[in-house]
Amino acid sequence: AKLLKELEEAGLAEDTIVFFYADHGTGMPRSKRWPYDSGLRVPFIVYFPKKWEHLAPKEYKSGGVSQRLISFIDLAPTLLSLAGVKPPDYFHGLAFAGPHAVEDDGYAFGFRGRMDERYDCVRSVTNGRYIYIRQYMPHLPYGQHVNYMFEQATTRVWFDLHQQGRLNTVQDAFWQEKPVEELYDLEKDPYVTVNLAGSMEAEHQRARKDLSAALSGWMLKTRDLGMVPEAERMAVAAGKSPADVFAGKDSLPMEEVLKAAQLSSDRDTASVDALKPLLASANAEVRYWGALGVVARGAKGTGAAHPALVTLLADASPSVRVAAAEALARNGAAEEQTKAWEVLLVSA
Repeated sequence: AKLLKELEEAGLAEDTIVFFYADHGTGMPRSKRWPYDSGLRVPFIVYFPKKWEHLAPKEYKSGGVSQRLISFIDLAPTLLSLAGVKPPDYFHGLAFAGPHAVEDDGYAFGFRGRMDERYDCVRSVTNGRYIYIRQYMPHLPYGQHVNYMFEQATTRVWFDLHQQGRLNTVQDAFWQEKPVEELYDLEKDPYVTVNLAGSMEAEHQRARKDLSAALSGWMLKTRDLGMVPEAERMAVAAGKSPADVFAGKDSLPMEEVLKAAQLSSDRDTASVDALKPLLASANAEVRYWGALGVVARGAKGTGAAHPALVTLLADASPSVRVAAAEALARNGAAEEQTKAWEVLLVSA
């Protein structure tokens, strides 16, 4: 209100297109930092004065409400379009207003990576009706202990009730390991508590397959560097960015890495035997996902991959060494556990 009053007093109210929005969904936990609707949906209003209504989206003139899915990555191309500038092709977002507005592609994508001191890897996509979530580290609980999150009384009380066994199944799910795939009907289940990924209903299977394909396509198109371990991204030469270093197929065979990450996290159907070729790959990112896949499978997986994991304790990549060491430290024989802890302590 204060800013709008300043525009009015300056005589600029009818010359200014005004954007109003928030920065993320509601407060933590299970909202901010989570790629569900509760963590991504924000208020978003754009006001076009009469003078500039010709730049507005077509829906603006027919009631003012648009059902188009937009993300913050759409803001930069939209502002350029409003200024009459064609957005560059390398932008991931799409202009939704102005002379260079383009048609909605029908999807909005979400991303969760490292949160403060904890690692995670989650991707999501929604078409407005359904939201699909893919967990690439399903062996980790939703509610990892993040210091900042545990500063909130809500988190502490929720965790205490979990430890006391006083939560029902839905309430307690946040403190458990994650399913590999999740699918929710936002119309019938806005709080995303009923996972339909395993439903045999034709509509649910179509939604899961369509959204899964859209998500994989987006990750390949944008060359999702979240599939590259953080240590590898941070080790690039001075003066270069990870985006530059990993731009080519030789430096990052994205299709191969994404396939490895999907196989690694698919602990429901893919056996440890399927991971063995990953452990012997010439690509460090693929070896990393292979070793992490062994971690995700727990005690039942370490034995079959044992010889390869021991070899990977001396891998050139620190990320691979750490993943292999974690698998052996958790479930290896006593001698290998000792070697694994030596690797972890040196890496730390």
